[in-house]
Amino acid sequence: MPKLKTNRAAAKRFRKTAKGFKGYAANRRHNLGHKTRKIKRQARSGGSSLVDHTDVGRLEQLLPYHK
Repeated sequence: MPKLKTNRAAAKRFRKTAKGFKGYAANRRHNLGHKTRKIKRQARSGGSSLVDHTDVGRLEQLLPYHK
């Protein structure tokens, strides 16, 4: 059986945790100086950053070797 390729775009956006896959919020990478406190606060990682259980199967296909 050949090796499976990891989807690099998904690997940069999600990581596996004990509870599932964690995704990072949009708009938190750069140019934070002009964004309001409210936008930055709401985009912080928290409990809501876990990927929904309906999308976990799709992520497991994209990231076959993430344990």
